[in-house]
Amino acid sequence: MQLIKQGQLPTSSDRELIAQHLPLHNATLLELGCGTAFATRKISEAYPTVKIIATEVDRIQHEKNLQVTDLPNVSFRYGGVEAIAAEDASIDAVIMLKSLHHVPVELMDQGFAEIARVLRPGGLAYISEPVYAGEFNEILRLFNDEKRVREAAFASIERAIASGKFELAEEIHCNSVSRFEGFSDFEQRILGATHSNFDVDDALFEQIKAAFTPHIDSDGIAEFHNPLRVDILRRI
Repeated sequence: MQLIKQGQLPTSSDRELIAQHLPLHNATLLELGCGTAFATRKISEAYPTVKIIATEVDRIQHEKNLQVTDLPNVSFRYGGVEAIAAEDASIDAVIMLKSLHHVPVELMDQGFAEIARVLRPGGLAYISEPVYAGEFNEILRLFNDEKRVREAAFASIERAIASGKFELAEEIHCNSVSRFEGFSDFEQRILGATHSNFDVDDALFEQIKAAFTPHIDSDGIAEFHNPLRVDILRRI
């Protein structure tokens, strides 16, 4: 397994990779850390026969998700990976989209034990994690340096495989694309995320804005190509 892969990487997205590698038709999918349910919605609409259990540990965002009424195949639940409200061997696939490193480090191993418990034998866990590199990361680290927790997340995946409960089915390295409609969009989606409380004073805010602004093109769009690692684990 590689934490970082050097060289030129193909461009892809979680949505494309999930479609390629996970069983979605007539399956039960557990999404851990669904956030604003953006990916949840895309999967739900593309695969109407999939049953999605979408969990979120941020109470504010979860309450917002409960107001969603147009996704009949999605059930929103409050809770974290360390205590999953699902029966043993009841899930066909689990996804964690850039959320593992948000789990408290001391709970990561318990989280994988829970994933192993709820997955059916042969079931897959799809875990995508941002790599600590790239221009977007250089902006993020001004106010939210995630080097330690991202390394801890990778180490927890290695321990999950070493535990004998999982095998590594595939590891994929690619670039994902992030687009923002100017700095205000970045401010709302990243700095204003309810799952985090960033300590950003006026001086740091201006530093962040100054680092972001050169990436805005003539159409007002800032686009970043971010290195991404995807580990797909199979429940033994």
